[in-house]
Amino acid sequence: MSNDSPPTVQDSAQQDVPVIDLSRAPGAGEAWDRPKWMIYAWAAAEQLVIYNPWQVSSALRVRALRLFGAEVGEGVIIRPRTRIKFPWKLRIGDHAWIGEGVWIHNQDQVTIGHDAVVSQDTFITTGSHAHRTDMGLITRPVTIHDGAWVTSRCVVTGGVTVGRSALVQPLTRVAEDVPANAVFGQAAPQVLGQRFKANERGSDL
Repeated sequence: MSNDSPPTVQDSAQQDVPVIDLSRAPGAGEAWDRPKWMIYAWAAAEQLVIYNPWQVSSALRVRALRLFGAEVGEGVIIRPRTRIKFPWKLRIGDHAWIGEGVWIHNQDQVTIGHDAVVSQDTFITTGSHAHRTDMGLITRPVTIHDGAWVTSRCVVTGGVTVGRSALVQPLTRVAEDVPANAVFGQAAPQVLGQRFKANERGSDL
């Protein structure tokens, strides 16, 4: 397609929409709370010990997290392929379970209570950006209370509290507080219509 095509009405309208200059955006280093050497040391330890799918020892993961400042209780199970942004902003209570592939992107404090479960491939994030101004980092803590179960492939966003013994169903985006003992999740899937009209059935695609 030629680049010499005349601008459309849609193109002209888009020119009036502002764009934030990301070259001037504040950096995310203010969330580090540790010297640069420790950030780099943790990046290496995370890959070698925490995320490493060949490293099968949960106890070794726990020791590495504690070494870098995490508060991890007794009997905690942490499966392979886990990712943790900053261990010094993580607190996990006794006998909690962290499933394979969980990503805790904790630029702010994340607290997981005792006997709580975070299942496979769930993403917990405490950070976002000031998307209407300068894209500066905004962080808010996440708390998952004792006995709660956040099931597989959920997304938990900053500022959220999941109540005691609550259950979050798979594939749920948690952007609001979940009450204690609640079953929280997406509405059940439903039929929205027919793929083919009656006179189109059997025709080639």
